[in-house]
Amino acid sequence: METFFSGVELLMRWDVVLALFIGSVGGVIIGAIPGVGAAVAIAILLPATFSLDPIVGLTMLLGIYGSSMYGGALPAILINTPGTAVNALTTYDGYPMTKRGQARRALALAYSASFWGGMFGILCLIFLSPVLALVAPHFGSREIFLAALLGIILVVLAHRGQVFAAGGLAGFGILLHTVGLDVKYNQRMTFEQTWLTGGFDLIVVVLGLFALSQAFLLLTEKDSSPDPQPVEGSLASAMKETWLYKRVATVAGGFGVLMGMIPGVGEFTAQFMSYTYARRTSKTPEQFGDGSPEGLIASEAANNAVPAAAMIPLLALGIPGEALTAMMLSVFYVHNVIPGPQLFQNQLDFVYALYIAMILLNVIVIIFLIFSTNLLTKVIQVPTRFLGMIILTLSFVGVYSLRNSVVDCAIASGFGVLGLVLKRLNLPIVPIVLGMVLGGIMEVKLRSAMIRVKDPLDFVERPIAAILAVLIVLVILMHIRTLRKEHKARLAESEIDHDLHDTQQR
Repeated sequence: METFFSGVELLMRWDVVLALFIGSVGGVIIGAIPGVGAAVAIAILLPATFSLDPIVGLTMLLGIYGSSMYGGALPAILINTPGTAVNALTTYDGYPMTKRGQARRALALAYSASFWGGMFGILCLIFLSPVLALVAPHFGSREIFLAALLGIILVVLAHRGQVFAAGGLAGFGILLHTVGLDVKYNQRMTFEQTWLTGGFDLIVVVLGLFALSQAFLLLTEKDSSPDPQPVEGSLASAMKETWLYKRVATVAGGFGVLMGMIPGVGEFTAQFMSYTYARRTSKTPEQFGDGSPEGLIASEAANNAVPAAAMIPLLALGIPGEALTAMMLSVFYVHNVIPGPQLFQNQLDFVYALYIAMILLNVIVIIFLIFSTNLLTKVIQVPTRFLGMIILTLSFVGVYSLRNSVVDCAIASGFGVLGLVLKRLNLPIVPIVLGMVLGGIMEVKLRSAMIRVKDPLDFVERPIAAILAVLIVLVILMHIRTLRKEHKARLAESEIDHDLHDTQQR
């Protein structure tokens, strides 16, 4: 209990409170603007957070991460355009309700379901903390290496239909990490170019791939400015309806927590699993896709439960499962706060402070949305090219402020073009970032683990290492089995004669 109050004390500072408020409200506004999203905003803000205390910087980033999906529901419901990618499923049932004149009801259900899912995820995280504190110290170099390897395999396999592309991009990310000086100060992959000696900075790459590529995309597309209609009536009174669908909201939150803990899976899988569950158990499944309140609640509750759950592998093992937590990991490293077993042993008050901050941000966001939804509809009307210029300017300011280096700006531009090409080809960007982060973790842990390993079986002699190794093999085997089943299904489909025969035409 003393540790808990120590965590509360960490938050009782004016700069932490201000960062929490800016992150929460700013995240909602950013989420409400189609074409920006939390990844772009966090990438732009990362350089600024390096000069702040870790609790201040992380509180602000957590605020943006956790609240952007609240804001993303607003354009998804009012103009059928999701503010963030994970709000895409919200359009299925939210926009049909708006067309029927039920915009207030749809927004109230989305906000309250998001709050339900967010709080459910945080409570699960707090409940699991003692378990994490017990298990985490048993993770040595071998276990963390295998966990990082499992994470990168899951990230690659999660991109169904693009596994080879995702694998290649993850490998490209690992290759980027190897450029520069190794731990013994030997040059690797520099080709005697002095500007490559320092390697590729993760923040420069992130700003290029996420922020600059999005700016290029907005500037090259046709300019547009949506015109949503204002929402009439009280949202607070309409939120009570979510209580009628508490089972769907709770199960959706459970799917969000489960999927959020697995690297590379995240919001999309959680949403579709929740949506499928809600439709199968609904008394009115025919309404799904045409304005079903259960479908809307399932998608919003699931995606808002993920941010808290995604913090579990990051805090317990120092392994990010997605791009946003990978960016947060860089803030930990800049301030010499190393996530993992030592964090739970030595700085449990810091962990509690982050949990409390996540609860407070959900409360701030829901109050802000109740009173400012109509004001946010004005934000949606920002012209896309004007938005692109703002992102472009802020991105270059952020890159240059890191090391006052024009070379960094040029490198970020190169990655911006690469990100634009990948977006145009509908290929994933996230594996590159996770390849860089997890590749670095894997190299460091493998080097330290190999000192005590004399033969290959020594690597898996500990119980947790053996379990992780078995999980890696099982995941790969299950993926191969799924591929075989899909291949057989396609063969069976191709053997069916779909052509009309001459006898049938007569």
